[in-house]
Amino acid sequence: MNAPKVSRRIAELWDDAIVPALLDYIRIPAKSPHFDAGWQSHGFIDEAVQLAADWCRRHAIAGMTLEIVRLEGRTPLLFVEVPAAPGAERAAPVLLYGHLDKQPEMSGWREGFGPWNPVIEEGRLYGRGGADDGYAVFCALAALRHLREEGRAHARCVLMIECCEESGSYDLPAYLERLAPRIGAPGLVIALDSGCGNYGQLWCTTSLRGLVNGVLSAEVLAEGVHSGDASGVVASSFRVLRALLERIEAADSGMVKDPALNAAIPPERLAQAKRAAEVLGESVYRKFPFVPGMRPMHADLGELVLNRTWRPMLAVIGADGLPAPASAGNVLRPGTSLVLSLRLPPTVEAAGAARRLKEILEADPPYGARVRFESGQAATGWNAPPTAPWLGEALEAASRRHYGAGAMWMGEGGTIPFMAMLGAKYPAAQFVITGVLGPHSNAHGPNEFLHLDCAKRLTACVADVLAAQGNAGVSSA
Repeated sequence: MNAPKVSRRIAELWDDAIVPALLDYIRIPAKSPHFDAGWQSHGFIDEAVQLAADWCRRHAIAGMTLEIVRLEGRTPLLFVEVPAAPGAERAAPVLLYGHLDKQPEMSGWREGFGPWNPVIEEGRLYGRGGADDGYAVFCALAALRHLREEGRAHARCVLMIECCEESGSYDLPAYLERLAPRIGAPGLVIALDSGCGNYGQLWCTTSLRGLVNGVLSAEVLAEGVHSGDASGVVASSFRVLRALLERIEAADSGMVKDPALNAAIPPERLAQAKRAAEVLGESVYRKFPFVPGMRPMHADLGELVLNRTWRPMLAVIGADGLPAPASAGNVLRPGTSLVLSLRLPPTVEAAGAARRLKEILEADPPYGARVRFESGQAATGWNAPPTAPWLGEALEAASRRHYGAGAMWMGEGGTIPFMAMLGAKYPAAQFVITGVLGPHSNAHGPNEFLHLDCAKRLTACVADVLAAQGNAGVSSA
């Protein structure tokens, strides 16, 4: 196989067909249902799915079938099935995953840039959803098209592109159940919704953290009163919340205290984190836009990798009851609400963690304040099964062929609810979880971008892995 030719052919498809489609996709404000309660009437999710379906039809593979599957009251799902290449019919099927729904706009975009305004600058495609995760459907089908053009093996492949991932994938179990007979029993799952430590090699995700979020509220008064009159007599609702948060998180270190919310880190993951830290160096933390003078939470780079992949961490991501500074009078406010986001270790079950969090926060409230914790999303994380030798070899070879450097293995701090579902449903499957969310790509935030060269190389790597699985499946049958 001629690797430069492979990369060139795939790069041409990206430049000629995929990038124009992504420009149109980014323009669609297809916010996930959690952020757009009127998504059905607005029609943006339907528009995004139709755009992807039309592109797939224009670039169809012989024998391919495509359907936009719709269940009542749920977001649609794009389901594409590509039959096995001749000679690989006995290989176990492959499931490829991505999503088309998006996070909300966020403020802070650079001048001339915006969430729904695609801009290409220095090889980066800026705009909401291009990297997280609109590119996935195009990448997956492009890899399969390339294999067919080259006459290389691949098993029967199923593409599932959902539209509820950013809301916790709560629609996905119903689709998995409905489509189970058409999916079969995958021998390999490829998810293209993860991150990469750098843009110079293939990064394989070994684990994903879980997530529990919710609203913590403290009420101390029926109405606001003069702060000079009441302070010292009435505890402020904000201080009540500070005391409650201290039950969960040590303010000086950021470590989560409760053993039920922590987990033992497997030795293999400790070793992988140390190796990732050695390769990445200070980019482990320098990829984040720290303000001048700000330091990371730990001086040891390996500990920082573990903090963001295997340790629970709490963030306050929203608040209510706090007026803007210009409108803040000398008033002791009646109450405060905080939106909490607790990232969980990959092996901690989310529903149990949500119950434990509520128990800790609501027990014996300070000063008898009225305290409530209303949990929202609860998504269990995922820890990859052992990697089969053929897959490890294929990933290493693909990375060296298309990036010029070996593959790397590292956990990610985000959550892909789909992975926990699939891990439970298909325990015998191998998993390749990868993506293009590298340094400064800023998924969910302002100035999100897709690194185009990395995406092209990743597409070539996906093609190689699919070919290796097709060959391995045939030889072992």
